[in-house]
Amino acid sequence: MDIKERIKQKADELFRQYGIKSVTMDEIAAQLGVSKKTIYQGFADKDELVDAVISDMIIYNQNCCSQYSKKAENAIHEVFLAMEMIQEMFANFNPSILFDMQRNHPNTFSKFLKHKHSFLFDVVKNNVERGMKEGLFREDINADVVAKIRLETMFLPFNQDLFPKNKFSLIDLERQMIHYYLFSIASLKGYKLILKYQQQIKKL
Repeated sequence: MDIKERIKQKADELFRQYGIKSVTMDEIAAQLGVSKKTIYQGFADKDELVDAVISDMIIYNQNCCSQYSKKAENAIHEVFLAMEMIQEMFANFNPSILFDMQRNHPNTFSKFLKHKHSFLFDVVKNNVERGMKEGLFREDINADVVAKIRLETMFLPFNQDLFPKNKFSLIDLERQMIHYYLFSIASLKGYKLILKYQQQIKKL
């Protein structure tokens, strides 16, 4: 692994744990055991480093979503596979990261929003339409509306005014949001399948 990848990896680890704002370039250098000059040889400033870390995170998320769509037995199974990815990504994940990005790194935040409103929207909408065709989701729902609502609730746990991190677990909140979402759009057939997958998870 070259030095730039090592820097990104360490920055990603620290941003997830402490948030973006509180992590300095000095701390990243110290954690890696290199000089701050070495950091700046790879990245012009913190803004560029943040952009590189978030870009990698977005690419990883997109690759996982594409794999789960192909791998899933059905639309509900696809959501449960995505839940596994979310739990992995959000382990030791500081919820302030989105606020820090929005406030201090607007260009990177714009890139994240494009990912959210374009790629993730299509993923959710396609999943909803798949579930409707499979008879797992209700026929009377509007896929566009459901996808938009799901996207907003997906990031609701990051709102520190509603869910302060000292009182709520990000992973638990995301899991509950996903279950509420699925049960709200499921048909009777889908409802039974959700319960089946929940039981399988409990046995693991």
